[in-house]
Amino acid sequence: MGRGKVELKRIENPTSRQVTFSKRRNGLLKKAFELSILCEAEVAIVIFSPSGKLYQYASHDMERSIARYRSEIGLPGSADNPTCRTIEFWKTEIDELKRSTENLEVNLRHLSGEDLAMLGMKELKQLERQLKTGVERIRCKKRRIVSEHINFLKKRRRALQEENTRLLKKVKLLENPDDANPN
Repeated sequence: MGRGKVELKRIENPTSRQVTFSKRRNGLLKKAFELSILCEAEVAIVIFSPSGKLYQYASHDMERSIARYRSEIGLPGSADNPTCRTIEFWKTEIDELKRSTENLEVNLRHLSGEDLAMLGMKELKQLERQLKTGVERIRCKKRRIVSEHINFLKKRRRALQEENTRLLKKVKLLENPDDANPN
């Protein structure tokens, strides 16, 4: 029993579109992996989501696969100057890391309650959800630690009470040695 034929047109509902994108992307990446394993093929896939996020899979080195592709179709810059390509790669990597660091610093300031004026209602609600989730995780961890400490103290109290009872019996025996020997 097969599936019905799907009409290929843009999905209007953004949520459905995102779900379909995620499922089909995962399916495509899985198929690429299987093809590389079963047939020992060199497979490389690059996917950009509608929001611009990069997803990729390479059975071998991605750079090597791209260079091989470029040379196969005759594009310049594949093996012309590997040093230049390496320098460009690291410049791009540095720029991406700088952007990532700046974004993380902005998010940290937002989480600490700073620079909130530029945020809209949607971002503020998302920030509030993140903070609530964080507070709940902290409370849960705190409750667990307090509970473990209480259990430890209860065990210690029981041990001390037993020790106290034992010592009281010992003191009574020393005070009244006749009680110990009823003969």
